[in-house]
Amino acid sequence: MTGQVINRIVAGPPAPGHAITFASLGGITSMPLTELHDRAERLAIALRAAGVVPGDRIGILAANRVEWVLLDLAALRLGAVTAGFEPAKFDPEPGLLARYDLAVLFTDREPAREQGIRPIGDVTELIANANLACRLPPAEYCQDDVTTIKFTSGSTGRPKGLGATVGSIDASISAVQQMFAHGADDNLFVFLPLSLLQQRYWVYSALAFGHDVTISGYEAAFAMMRRTGPTVVMGVPAFFETARKHLESRAKDPAGWPAAAKDLFGDRIRYLWTGSAPARQSMLRFFTELGLPIYEGYGLNETCIVAKNYPGAHREGSVGKVLPGKQVLFDADGVVSVRSEYPVNWRYEYAGPGDSERVFAPDGTVRTGDLGYVDEDGFLYIKGRADDVIVLDNGKKVIVSPIEDFLKASKAIDEAVIFCPAQTYLVAVVSPAADPPDADEIYLRLTDCNAAFGKDEQIKELVIATERFSIENGLLTSQYKPRRQQIFGRYAGQIKGN
Repeated sequence: MTGQVINRIVAGPPAPGHAITFASLGGITSMPLTELHDRAERLAIALRAAGVVPGDRIGILAANRVEWVLLDLAALRLGAVTAGFEPAKFDPEPGLLARYDLAVLFTDREPAREQGIRPIGDVTELIANANLACRLPPAEYCQDDVTTIKFTSGSTGRPKGLGATVGSIDASISAVQQMFAHGADDNLFVFLPLSLLQQRYWVYSALAFGHDVTISGYEAAFAMMRRTGPTVVMGVPAFFETARKHLESRAKDPAGWPAAAKDLFGDRIRYLWTGSAPARQSMLRFFTELGLPIYEGYGLNETCIVAKNYPGAHREGSVGKVLPGKQVLFDADGVVSVRSEYPVNWRYEYAGPGDSERVFAPDGTVRTGDLGYVDEDGFLYIKGRADDVIVLDNGKKVIVSPIEDFLKASKAIDEAVIFCPAQTYLVAVVSPAADPPDADEIYLRLTDCNAAFGKDEQIKELVIATERFSIENGLLTSQYKPRRQQIFGRYAGQIKGN
């Protein structure tokens, strides 16, 4: 494989008949994919005239919007490298250009117009003024070429930067296409930040395989799904948990849930896609039983997609069947490592001393830090994080993720994080599902939890967070995973055993 998907995109326009839609609370606009390709070509010409050359880095610090997609596709056409920055984590200041070796930074935030920093609105003017007499040479990628710098969501410190190779992108998109056969009748709905490379996979897929794609933002996702008629919704587990609670609140009688689901998601759903964080089996069963099959997968920034459940190959409790080209290995403690036929990379581009060596073997094999096993049919099961195994002072090891999942199954609890600061007993910090919290229901769930688990897994202290965990308050990552160290730091003073 040497750039089959990416080279198809940059070689020429897509087949006509499909569109990209941008949906926000301000309105809905659609554009034929042929027009998207034409505008990206014009933008590439204009950027080349402005001095951007193959190998240069184009920074984008903005919310999801059409200009984001156009800049990314123009960079592919030029042979430039996209560096997508999540607005919540970076500021548009000159130091960003020097730190990440950017030729230019486009942003929708102030300040702009400093040296090397341009408002993302300039994209429209660049396209309009492109000199079409200046033709660009053909672009062709090899499997080890890097097209984008992606940044890990991380839980502490400055995000690590990782160059993503064409081979890894192609392998992931091609594997997904084989599993789900996205075609002419499909419309894939995505709403997580485009700074996350996987969200752009679905734009590439639309251009390469001929289907529609809709781009929204998280704040507009629930309002826009039914209006845009998706057949596939891509979301993290927290999104679908919220959707489940919404449906249950809309229709108290389970007999009304299918109608409420159709009102929320529209009536064209073929399947739902989830990953990036552990999903509760109760949530997966809820949607599948409503006729909205939801398929969980597993992967990391450093590995791309490793395993995925899909039609005809689905096993409850697993994160899916290991993909072709991926080899899952285990050390003596059951910690998962992943070897890829087409590695994402062999080291971080930006990281602290020793970070690359702790994660990447010389051949690109990635130590994930997750505990798991593969069954006899090739389905992967993830039991939790190796770092989240608590060793008590009596030597007993406790894997906290099953306990946290049990707590989070309560309608009164959005998130739960287990700590053991004194190494003697467990403490839970929970993010309530409502404001004010339903404390009675939360403590009832705690009682049920202690009854369900063994004596070394008892929670003897519980703290109800005074504010619900969110991306904005720094207690969730961009993919809605709890930031454990920040949560502990925020609530350590309320933990008696600390």
